[in-house]
Amino acid sequence: MNHDVHLLASKAFKKLQWAQPGPTSIFIRVIQTLRVYEMGDFGDEPWTMVQKKGNQFVVNDKPFYVNGFNTYWLMVFAVDQSTRGKVSEVFQQAASVGLTVCRTWAFNDGQWRALQKSPSVYDEEVFKALDFVVSEARKYKIRLILSLSNNWEGYGGKAQYVKWGKEAGLNLTSDDDFFSHPTLRSYYKANVKTVLNRVNTFTNITYKEDPTIFAWELMNEPRCTSDPTGDKLQSWIQEMVIYVKSMDPKHLLEIGLEGFYGPSTPDKVQFNPNTYAQQVGTDFIRNHQVLGVDFASVHIYTDSWISQSITEAHLDFTKSWMQAHIEDSEKYLGMPVVFGEFGVSSKDNGYNSSFRDTFISTVYKILLNSTKKGGSGAGSLLWQLFPDGADYMDDGYAIVLSKSPSTSNVIALQSTRLMMFNSMCAWNCRWSCHKKHPLDAFLFHDDL
Repeated sequence: MNHDVHLLASKAFKKLQWAQPGPTSIFIRVIQTLRVYEMGDFGDEPWTMVQKKGNQFVVNDKPFYVNGFNTYWLMVFAVDQSTRGKVSEVFQQAASVGLTVCRTWAFNDGQWRALQKSPSVYDEEVFKALDFVVSEARKYKIRLILSLSNNWEGYGGKAQYVKWGKEAGLNLTSDDDFFSHPTLRSYYKANVKTVLNRVNTFTNITYKEDPTIFAWELMNEPRCTSDPTGDKLQSWIQEMVIYVKSMDPKHLLEIGLEGFYGPSTPDKVQFNPNTYAQQVGTDFIRNHQVLGVDFASVHIYTDSWISQSITEAHLDFTKSWMQAHIEDSEKYLGMPVVFGEFGVSSKDNGYNSSFRDTFISTVYKILLNSTKKGGSGAGSLLWQLFPDGADYMDDGYAIVLSKSPSTSNVIALQSTRLMMFNSMCAWNCRWSCHKKHPLDAFLFHDDL
């Protein structure tokens, strides 16, 4: 770590020791200081690909623990000049609290403002909108996880591929035929090829060469309920991982799973939120053992899975769910795990912002405990961050930082801790260093 940066961080830490609750501005000053070092100014340190080293992420061979967010609709907003500015606002606000990774959709199939209007037929204006999202993320030093399809009907998803197949005369009986029918597999592959080989009209960089892209995601929350054995989905994952990696070996790749344990690990299904979860055709450990998958993905929706009423059971489940997946990622997979979606809906019975802060802090604390030990807990992505004026898109989970100072404070604190940890490890030239450091109290003190 640059000694000037180290000195500034130490001074900021001393101020934090005496700060009143909610010192967001101090956190932000630390974030601004550390981001200059951690990510590097483009003129001084190259903007390079995120890579994997064992069960952790690295950039330029330095640790890269993730505090990030989801905003799935960025491409659609970027199509229209009247809403394009909201994309920049989201990135600017996210960067201000130290968020470094955004997960968003790189697909919109056959719907309003579709990217892919029909198989291998694209709307160039929508593609230019995706170009803008990628180039704008780079400006704010935010990496992107780009999802390539959807299990659900939003933005087309597998149902749209099946619809296209039927229109082409195929005999299809289920949306799950998306995973097994060779023609539909070829549609998906052709789309992947087009996206990965796209040359950005703003930067002139081909997507598969662009380090702004953190990783590709095969699909948002894939499920194949017609085959509880998991064989059909496993076959699809194997084929698509090989295909993506053959075309783009440089970027990281993940599946997009929710994390449910399946038939291959009957001793693990006790960690699932309910019995239905083991019957949806996914299998956390087996799926992630496919050669070419770089890191594991897990989602956390206690209000959907446990109860729509807020109780302590939400926190208890979150702890056991996260710890099980971190341990399995270490023991069986040997890879990082990212909790790619988590949040609390304002529509839940008994919801209040204080519980949301507690829930987010619980997720962050578990990750910090893993970080301290050099474990597989590599980061998390809030669902979801919104700019001002996009309330009509809110699904109940939207976090508008300007309207949520306490939540902003929780996010900024986690960002500061992770940035300091990353920088300290780089400065000490150690990995998962256990050496005592004056900033340890700040990094891992629960009450700050």
